[in-house]
Parts: sequence; structure tokens; C-alpha cells
Amino acid sequence: MTISYEERTKIEAFLFLEARLADESQYSAWEELIDDKMEYVVYGDTRGEPGLTRKAALINDHRERVATRIRQFKTGRRYAQVPPSPMRRMLSNIEIFPKGERCYEVACNFVVYELQIQTSREMVTWPGRFVYGLRETESGFRMFSKKVELVNRSEPLPNLSILI
Repeated sequence: MTISYEERTKIEAFLFLEARLADESQYSAWEELIDDKMEYVVYGDTRGEPGLTRKAALINDHRERVATRIRQFKTGRRYAQVPPSPMRRMLSNIEIFPKGERCYEVACNFVVYELQIQTSREMVTWPGRFVYGLRETESGFRMFSKKVELVNRSEPLPNLSILI
């Protein structure tokens, strides 16, 4: 099943908007992009027996937990992000898979650069792969899932206090 140029363009525009809002700590606007049945997972160490399909999660949030996380950011008392880390993310290798009427699985590679100005003042690099579940609605696309597979997920990680 193929997608049209117009569909690809709209989906890519959505991904770039989602990335910019997360980078600029525009959490209220970012939250408007998510579906009521949102699933947000950041996978942890996936080493194990060959063929093992179960994955450990560093973060495994449903819609209400995502909303709680965002409310915490907005209080100004989530000290790991006071002030918010300057960030920029790069997306590449975007693949789009239709999954039914107006639903898509979208996968892409990413690199997030985070300057941890609250503590170490070090640049932290978060490389990996995003897998989005997107649904097109009358008001635009909504994410019903975002899964994150970090390249370094099986290694000790610095504090992950951002929306990745």
C-alpha cells in the first residue's frame, strides 16, 4: 500500500512540528498533538535471550501520565528542567506505513542534542529511532503512540528528564 505525495508531506510536517514544540518546551501546544489514548514508551535494555520479544521500558506512560508529566514541567518545580534544557532534534530516514483508513505507522531515526544547563552544562546526545502511531482527524494528525528506541539504551544513561 503506497501513500501519496500529499500524505507524505502532511505527515512530515506533523513530525517537524512535534519535534519543534518538544525542543522549545512548548508543552501545552505539544500536548494538543496527542490522542486521548496516547501510549508513550522509551525502551530500556533489550539485551537478553535470542528471539526475546519483550522489551523493558524506562518510561511507559498512558495519556493521563503524559498529562501529569507535562503539568510537572509547567510548575517550574521540576528542577531537572529549571531552566528548560536548550534542545534541537534532527529527524531522518522517515518511513511511512499505512495501517488502515487515515492511520499510519511512521518510523524515523533521530538525534536529540540537549544542553543540560541545570547541572553539568554538558551537551548530551540522544540518538535512536522513533516509531509513531498517527491518526488523521478533521483537525489534523494526532499521535496515539510514540515509541522510542535509544541507541545506547543498554548502557548507563544520564538523567532523562525531557520529552524525547
